[in-house]
Amino acid sequence: MDDNGDERLPAEDLDATERAAADPAAHWEQRYASRGSVWSGRVNRTLVDVAGNLSPGSALDLGCGEGADAIWLAERGWSVTGVDLSPTAARRATDAARAAGIGEDRARFVAADLTGWSPEGSVDLVAATFLHSMVELPRAAILRRAATWVAPGGHLLVIAHAAAPPWAAGLREHAHEYRQAFPTPASEIADLGLDERAWVVRIAEIRTRAAAGPSGEEAELEDSVLLVQRR
Repeated sequence: MDDNGDERLPAEDLDATERAAADPAAHWEQRYASRGSVWSGRVNRTLVDVAGNLSPGSALDLGCGEGADAIWLAERGWSVTGVDLSPTAARRATDAARAAGIGEDRARFVAADLTGWSPEGSVDLVAATFLHSMVELPRAAILRRAATWVAPGGHLLVIAHAAAPPWAAGLREHAHEYRQAFPTPASEIADLGLDERAWVVRIAEIRTRAAAGPSGEEAELEDSVLLVQRR
């Protein structure tokens, strides 16, 4: 899945029927296996800004892709499990972590379907960074399940594209983004349906970040950022 907000999206233009019929696991495995590295290998800037202020502990990275975010967390003292639908993505993330000198005790990666997979216990941070999919995926249900994995005092961090990049108009590779509503912090909170007695909203805002487009053009992109803490 979209692990770090890199704007190098592949040229895919699936109509609504194709997206509904496609098997998510097969789609994402084909995407990774059919090319070399898909993402930039850089950690997402918004994750850095938010998670950099949290005390390290145990973490899950949902839709970890090729592992950039999980590796960054591990380098800063977190013990991270990255989960992705694609075995190829999980293998590349494992290779990248080992190349960075990070052992399995600090970062491990598994290929699994988040609609059925669960960790062995609760964790201090669940991060879902750009958990978007070109084929239909029960994103809201996955995030609701993920919230149940957060330990008392721990956090759920959800970062999403809040708007299309300015260079996207007319590009086939961004067509999927115009067929679904972009999340907002308010819509994420509504979809999660969290008990206000058990959770505290720490951040719920749209943030901007600098990015470069496919041809090197510079722009500010908008991210929806939600950080909630279990009491």
